[in-house]
Amino acid sequence: MIRFGLRLTLAGGREAAVRLAVMAGAVALGVWLLLSTLAGVNAVDAQFARFAALSPQPGAAADAPLWWAERGDYFDGRSITRIDVAVTGTGAPVPKGLPRLPGPGEYYASPALARLIAATPADQLGARFPGRQAGLIGAPALPSPDSLTAVAGGTPDVVSQLYHARRVTAFPTEPPGIPTAAVDLILSVVAGGLLFPVLIFIGTATRLTAARREQRFAAMRLIGGTPRQISVVAAVEATVAALLGTAAGFALYFAFRVQLARIPFTGMPFHPDDVTLGPLVAAAVAVGVPVGAALAARVALRRVRISPLGVVRRVTPKPPRWFRLIPLLLGVAELAFFIGRVPEDSTAQVAVFLPGLLLIMVGLVLAGPWLTMAGARLLARRAQRPATLIAARRLADNPAAAFRAISGVVVGLFVTTVSVGIIQTLAAERGTHVDDLAASTMVARFERDPDTVPAPVVAALAAGPGVRSVTVVRDNPVYDTDYAGVASCADLARAPQFGRCADGAEVALVWEDFMGYRAAHGPGVVWPAAALTAAQLAARPVISVVVGTDGSTATLERARTALQLAFPDLRIMPATDWDRANDQNSQLAGFEQLAAVVILASLPIAGCSLAVSVIAGLTDRKRPFSLLRLTGVPLGVLRRVIALESAVPLLGAAALAIGAGLLGAQLFLTAQMGYHLRPPGLTYGAIVTGGLLLSLGIIAATFPLLRRITGPETARSE
Repeated sequence: MIRFGLRLTLAGGREAAVRLAVMAGAVALGVWLLLSTLAGVNAVDAQFARFAALSPQPGAAADAPLWWAERGDYFDGRSITRIDVAVTGTGAPVPKGLPRLPGPGEYYASPALARLIAATPADQLGARFPGRQAGLIGAPALPSPDSLTAVAGGTPDVVSQLYHARRVTAFPTEPPGIPTAAVDLILSVVAGGLLFPVLIFIGTATRLTAARREQRFAAMRLIGGTPRQISVVAAVEATVAALLGTAAGFALYFAFRVQLARIPFTGMPFHPDDVTLGPLVAAAVAVGVPVGAALAARVALRRVRISPLGVVRRVTPKPPRWFRLIPLLLGVAELAFFIGRVPEDSTAQVAVFLPGLLLIMVGLVLAGPWLTMAGARLLARRAQRPATLIAARRLADNPAAAFRAISGVVVGLFVTTVSVGIIQTLAAERGTHVDDLAASTMVARFERDPDTVPAPVVAALAAGPGVRSVTVVRDNPVYDTDYAGVASCADLARAPQFGRCADGAEVALVWEDFMGYRAAHGPGVVWPAAALTAAQLAARPVISVVVGTDGSTATLERARTALQLAFPDLRIMPATDWDRANDQNSQLAGFEQLAAVVILASLPIAGCSLAVSVIAGLTDRKRPFSLLRLTGVPLGVLRRVIALESAVPLLGAAALAIGAGLLGAQLFLTAQMGYHLRPPGLTYGAIVTGGLLLSLGIIAATFPLLRRITGPETARSE
């Protein structure tokens, strides 16, 4: 029977060839997206593991042979990781990615940083690093090909005095994996949001033309075929299509793997070697998809196995019961229960929130048929036109089949809504926004406040092209005020963009960067007078140097480099508020990238699933539709029937998915962070509206097929 099944599949005429090609193509697309999703999750995991390559193990001895100090630097809004090292004895550990430790007067740079140094004037970047470049940092120590990292050698006397300097005994030999459970939670939700539509799409593809195949296999039963033989033939057909599609899906994955690595899921691209599939995952997909297709074919032929007349003796399936709502309600209740009871341990938080979100996701799929049935019955009671009544009766007759076509859209909309709701709220609550003045002001803060800043340093800074002012801020001797610093009114007169002193004042109370976290800053600010004389001011230690610029990249980077060279032991590298805000928002930007991936991947996948379902439904029902046309039913009525059968559950389920997504996001934000959900903005509305219009367009695109398959010749041939 296997050979017979292969012959029917591969040499069964034009209809069999088209069916095989469509099924294999749909499975190929689904497998490709499935593999890309799994590889993307692995890539994010590997990227976070690379962060640890240059992270020393804690607990070093007091006489460890290596001093290590890591600081953050910037260039034109991009973060630079700078690590200063100094060897104090033999046996100093060498981290992965470095051939050796740099000595005084040399440094190693990441390839991206080396290219940037070569393309930038030295007074803007290269002069920050001592001596010569000894080589490149290898990929094992770089989270991304675009990482900007430098490891600079120094002397123990200098490096030991740097901020956060510590002794190091060893580096991790094994990648620790994703360091935070929060990222684990995000990746799990994203993976689930992508996998659900893909798996639904694959399942829909393997059921293509199920009704037509049932009729053919029922005829085989009538001429003596046994249920076992029919099951073998059906499994062979489905398995061949799934095998061809799986092979093509793997081919697509390997063909586009490098392009996949360039997509910045986390805000930065991946190393191509990180976009990989584990052998177990690859084997599971390679075996699981064909096996699943064979099982789906067997389940689809249950009426044929009961009786060869089971296909024609169709009865109304049992209606779905209300208990399908239980998983959805349990998911909502689980998230609501933990409001005010969030565990402190981050791993426990994942165990709390992930099941709740996944329960809601599964609950939407399970509750969909019952909700479709309820909506169809309501539509039937209010129907005033034949098309509406026919569509409502058909939906109520088999709501599970009707919802199956749009279940992928529902899951995609739910995940999209949850992702956008959470991320936009986090961005609104935690994001930092700066104005032009804050973005053009370079500030150097001191950990060990010097007694003074040499006059030649101030003069050199002030003489730089594009520099408008250089202001030295000193420590305020009175600690019970809101102002950490004091500044000379003579200096402030040369920096009017930061405000002015009160009339008659000689010294003013100021913030250390003239910005603070207050809304009021700029030329209109009047700084209160300080009870200090100019002589007393000069005796106070310096806490910051504030450089006002024209805001150009060249000016800012020259000032940053000059400050680093003048003060090599700064606690925090010189930066603007825009640098810090950009750094603070980088994690949110990465999460927004993940949300964009979910949106841009899940909705098209769901649309493809809907297209396959609509075409399959038309093909399976071409005989009844052709008979209706022979009895005088206009083609327009049949089109309205198809539109209503697809659009009514689609729009209803979309409203449910959006509502469940907003509720899930609100419960998560309230329980985890105490935030109130910020309604998604116009971008979200445009994406959802576009996705729904695309789905409706897919339905409308099948109308020409309806005319072709419902002609009189169809009724005669059947």
